[in-house]
Amino acid sequence: MTKKDRAQIVKNTLQNLYPNPPIPLNHKDAYTLLIAVLLSAQCTDERVNKVTPELFELADNPFDMAKQSVDDIKAIIRPCGLSPKKSKAISELSKILVEEYNGEVPADMDLLEKLPGVGHKTASVVMSQAFNVPAFPVDTHIHRLAYRWCLSTGKNVEKTEKDLKALFDKSIWNDIHLQIIYFGREYCPARGHDPNKCPLCSVIGRKEMKK
Repeated sequence: MTKKDRAQIVKNTLQNLYPNPPIPLNHKDAYTLLIAVLLSAQCTDERVNKVTPELFELADNPFDMAKQSVDDIKAIIRPCGLSPKKSKAISELSKILVEEYNGEVPADMDLLEKLPGVGHKTASVVMSQAFNVPAFPVDTHIHRLAYRWCLSTGKNVEKTEKDLKALFDKSIWNDIHLQIIYFGREYCPARGHDPNKCPLCSVIGRKEMKK
């Protein structure tokens, strides 16, 4: 079975299971999505969604957030982990958005990646989910599943992103990265996984990443 064969099976299976995948992080606009994605680093979406209501009650736009102290932000987001680093990034990027972009989140990958605390994956999520620009954010879960399904070598997330972009049509990137995440949670976890009961591994086989 070729990579293209595998990719077609993955695409069809995911489309059947999750035809309209919802965005997992609660937000109301590009700014609140940016903050939520930043908080999700090494943290579950579920926990982020429990923390952001209080944070956004304090400030839900860069103008108000820029006025808050780093300590006040840190106290709220502590459950998300890495709070010293994340709170400083939220404060600094909010000030930059006010000073350089009139409070607007730039719909530009390069400009997003220059913001404090915003890496390529975070910028890709914002481009995809806030601005509907085709992007393929690859987190550790997608990286693991792409390797398990033999769609990528699994050497690093950059290589995985390149491989997946080559295998799937650009028009479905924004949906399929979410579909893979939802599928992984429901059917293909890292631990306790039964490949015989997995709708994909039972069909296309699997390969586990070396520890």
